[in-house]
Amino acid sequence: MPNSYFQFKQFTVSHDKCGMKVGTDGVLLGAWADVSRAKKILDIGTGTGLLALMTAQRSVAHIVALEIDEHAAKQAEENISSSPWADRIEVVKTDFKEFVSDEKFDVVISNPPYFVDSLASPDDQRTMARHSGDLTYTELLKGVSKVLSIDGTFSVIIPIETADSFKYIAELCGLFPCRQLWVITKPGGAPKRALITFSFAQQACENNYLLTEVARHQYSKEYIALTKDYYLKM
Repeated sequence: MPNSYFQFKQFTVSHDKCGMKVGTDGVLLGAWADVSRAKKILDIGTGTGLLALMTAQRSVAHIVALEIDEHAAKQAEENISSSPWADRIEVVKTDFKEFVSDEKFDVVISNPPYFVDSLASPDDQRTMARHSGDLTYTELLKGVSKVLSIDGTFSVIIPIETADSFKYIAELCGLFPCRQLWVITKPGGAPKRALITFSFAQQACENNYLLTEVARHQYSKEYIALTKDYYLKM
């Protein structure tokens, strides 16, 4: 039986009440997104609160963590309240499509639902967490363009198959890629995930590749370097 929690170096994430558990995608995004100058961060679809906690660990920002699912929002609140950064993270139970903010955010981050064309899971909570029928890429990007500060950045992780369409929709919303990381899970394999940072400025895009494992359960030096501040055994 899988653990009901995941222990990181500086915080613990319980995930037994959430449709999506702690996984590599979220950890990659939380470790990779640039939050060094952020004063206000918005985490869209926080789930367990993982991204909010990871970005809090390496910033001084105030973080708003949005979550539509009642059970996940409650668990995120519990995880955050037991962390060292409870005073800087606010969980808001709401649909991003209905979210209104008087302030703009320096950084927006999201590990969005991504099974665009897949069959829905029989588990309704897991379906909401993983299926883009609840929040489409267009709705996500239009919303981001409204809450992001003029000099802000939006970082996301998506399947490689949807990267081109995601960037096309982003451009229609006035957002352009400025930084990309293509994630490869095994030597010689094709990229499986794309981590992309967008901004309102059209500029040259920095492109890099990351191999996560050099062999089964043997992590690459690059992956260890990226995640060592979080994982207990890195």
